[in-house]
Amino acid sequence: MKKISRLILAAVIAACGVVVATAGPAYATVPGYVLSSSTASLPPSLSALATGKRIQYVTTNINGGVITATGLVLTPRTNKKNRVVAWGHGTTGLADTCAPSTNQAVFWEEARIAVAELLERGWTVAAPDYPGLGTVQQHPYLVGASAGRSIIDNVRAARNLDSALSTQYVVDGHSQGGTGSLFASQLAPSYDGNLVLKGAVAIAPLSNAQEIIPYIAGTPVQGYLVMALFGVAAVEPSFKPANVLAAPAEAQLGVLQTGCLYEIMAAYENFTAEQLVEGGTVPAAVITKMASYENPLQTAPSSPILLVHGTDDEAVPYFLSEMLAGQIQAYGVSLTFETIEGATHDTAVIQSADLVANWIAARFT
Repeated sequence: MKKISRLILAAVIAACGVVVATAGPAYATVPGYVLSSSTASLPPSLSALATGKRIQYVTTNINGGVITATGLVLTPRTNKKNRVVAWGHGTTGLADTCAPSTNQAVFWEEARIAVAELLERGWTVAAPDYPGLGTVQQHPYLVGASAGRSIIDNVRAARNLDSALSTQYVVDGHSQGGTGSLFASQLAPSYDGNLVLKGAVAIAPLSNAQEIIPYIAGTPVQGYLVMALFGVAAVEPSFKPANVLAAPAEAQLGVLQTGCLYEIMAAYENFTAEQLVEGGTVPAAVITKMASYENPLQTAPSSPILLVHGTDDEAVPYFLSEMLAGQIQAYGVSLTFETIEGATHDTAVIQSADLVANWIAARFT
């Protein structure tokens, strides 16, 4: 009977993405519980270094409700050291087809290089897709508390697959994942249970969003703004992006479901500010709302932090991390701030891969 109940519960979760915590066996609603596991197809540069499992696991939304997420657990083929590093990927899109665990085209080159370095050090890598990428919920894009939970719970899931893994872990992420990494450090004391967070790496994370949102409309990167509006709507259904977007922008919304990052950016890159948002300006109340969901470290981080940013970042301006560094230091938390001269949003990941891995190794020792 218990086996049948478990199967029914798993089917409900898979179909609906949400389950009431009191239904079925209690262990199947515990964050990190692995609902399914299958052999993952990995990019060649990673399959040479690791075996992979694609998993569906239990996590929670920002209100504590039980939901499901998907992701990868990558186990080194050699030199395994029984420590876990979570990798938070950068922006891929909003649609299910944009989940890196099933779509190698959005397992970006810089992510492959960063993850390969972690695997070569002997660490198991937990790589979440984030809620709504690969599951039926809407993706809460740039809602850091959502990404942070799924990052931590992917680590829990990795340990549920391999009981030899230590409770010690480090979170590491780029762009959207860098912000998620910082949120994970903020959430860990009250959320990660018996896990022990040793450090958090944030490469080119979004922070202080209120400083740049007013200036995005009318620029080549304004597709990010469109996605971010729908990220807010995913966690706050009463928020309507249509009330902010202008008619020409609304006419292109189909790309959010049919394409991933590059297609979305191409669809909006040539719009004027007035074609993107009503009146050409994002309302102040909307900016405040977006920042409340997107800005990391509104409470103190719980671990040492490595902050990495390239000076030529075209997506997340370098000055935001200069501001963020001061905010971290104000908490009295150990901070290492590495500036990568001349690096762009993506090349900062590549150029810092060894530096990041060395910093993580020091946290584990």
